[in-house]
Amino acid sequence: MEKIAQFQKVSPEKFVEAAVEMLDLTESEALCAFESIVLPRRATTGSAGYDFFAPSTIKLEPGQSLRVPTGIRARIDEGWVLMLYPRSGLGFKFGMRLNNTVGVIDSDYFFSDNEGHIIAGITNGSSDKTLVIDPGKGFMQGVFSRFGITVDDDADGVRNGGMGSTTERNQQ
Repeated sequence: MEKIAQFQKVSPEKFVEAAVEMLDLTESEALCAFESIVLPRRATTGSAGYDFFAPSTIKLEPGQSLRVPTGIRARIDEGWVLMLYPRSGLGFKFGMRLNNTVGVIDSDYFFSDNEGHIIAGITNGSSDKTLVIDPGKGFMQGVFSRFGITVDDDADGVRNGGMGSTTERNQQ
């Protein structure tokens, strides 16, 4: 296997800021959650996906959505991308989905002002079941993939943000 990436925690300040806003935690609860964050990992030697773990209790009623700050960033070699998907069991049981269908984490996201903090928007797609994910339990998985570019590619922009940060450059 080719080793092309490394997971790290974001700074405590970046995680606490996001967790207070998105998970409605107090600063002390968010700091406690930060201390218990586990870096993504594969469950078996044959697993392609790296499990991402809930930083605190996630509770979603049917149809409800939430943004989940993972506290994780990924340093990824150029020419590779991290694709994020829901854990299959949660998809089958609750219709849990990522709000953007597949998360795409580019190698240059690591250097953004938000430290490349991976934040997942998730929805409970069930019509009648409450989704509860306990702290430290896997809720999504990430798979690294190679990608190519066109022969006439002339991209020269520099990223400085997350979701939607490159859209304006592409429309000019």
